[in-house]
Amino acid sequence: MANQASSSSTALEVLIEDEEFLYGAESGWVEARTSCNHLASLSSDLVHIPTPETPCNRCHNPSENWLCLCCKEVLCSRFVNKHMLEHYQKVNHCLALSYSDLSIWCFSCDAYLDAQAILQLHPVYETAYILKFGQAPPFPTTDNQAEASTSGN
Repeated sequence: MANQASSSSTALEVLIEDEEFLYGAESGWVEARTSCNHLASLSSDLVHIPTPETPCNRCHNPSENWLCLCCKEVLCSRFVNKHMLEHYQKVNHCLALSYSDLSIWCFSCDAYLDAQAILQLHPVYETAYILKFGQAPPFPTTDNQAEASTSGN
């Protein structure tokens, strides 16, 4: 019986290790998409956005808030009162930027978007980064890329 418990325990440990390997649970790595079919819904002015300290427009929660990239409303995450999720479900605004980690999520794609790879996201990402950290982000901005391409770099 002790041998059976030991072998079951070992099999369970192997199964758990395999599941972590298969799903990337150990590393926590999620690969962001480099394209999205919903970018046409982006607000035309994402350079002028509320600051990262802006509370949720509905419950006034001061943290875990997201910026709707379609209408620029600030709403709390699914870990608080789910106001951004409700906003998506009600008005179908599917693109949002997390003020916590500056990640960008598409509710329709059910995926994170790579702000470095998607040029349309550079202005809002750069603005949010400057508002949060007081300096430009570590990747080239759209203006820097344009200058580099015209100067032959």
